[in-house]
Amino acid sequence: MTKAVVLLSGGLDSATTLAIARSEVSSCYALTIDYGQRHRLELEAARCVAQALGAAGHRVATFDFSWIGGSALTDRRIQVPQQPSAGIPITYVPARNTIFLALALGWAEVLNAEAIYIGANAIDYSGYPDCRPEFLDAFAQLAKLATRAGVEGKPIHIRAPLLKMPKAEIIRTGIRLGVDFALTLSCYDPDAQGRGCGTCDSCRLRAEGFRNAGVPDPTIYQPRAE
Repeated sequence: MTKAVVLLSGGLDSATTLAIARSEVSSCYALTIDYGQRHRLELEAARCVAQALGAAGHRVATFDFSWIGGSALTDRRIQVPQQPSAGIPITYVPARNTIFLALALGWAEVLNAEAIYIGANAIDYSGYPDCRPEFLDAFAQLAKLATRAGVEGKPIHIRAPLLKMPKAEIIRTGIRLGVDFALTLSCYDPDAQGRGCGTCDSCRLRAEGFRNAGVPDPTIYQPRAE
């Protein structure tokens, strides 16, 4: 393939996804969404990752989810849970991946890109419904039907290379492909200095992944109260 759009949040998974795409595609265009998330730090992390991994271009698109609400990531009145919870957690953002992929699909058509890469994972994840293979298959079918490229027989493919990878394997793959994980930010609720809380779902999954991979975790965490 010659061109792809890669959804890049600035986190561990999306950074590895960009590195995989760079190994498979001649030119990768990173797309970061400013969706009214709790903190702006991940936007800067995405910029650093895109530059470090040699993205051919990097755009930040704005789609404000805060008016929808219903998620701890977009509504500051809702606390980020510090313990695992049953069912779909309150950090789930309604329709997020549907809208992210739709925005990427539009840009991919304009770029004549053959694929969109997304860092969705259905193994070590928080149970979000829009990270499942059934959702990605359905969106790929939508992309075929809804675009000129699809109608003309050149559908834009949806790639999720991490979908069935445990977090430790994602980390080892990223390291092999040159990802500097110190540039990435996974925490749902970091402090002003960008230090991870160490207790949210995302921090726990990240720390466990580094332990299982046998690799030092470069994340700086907030000091815990004694």
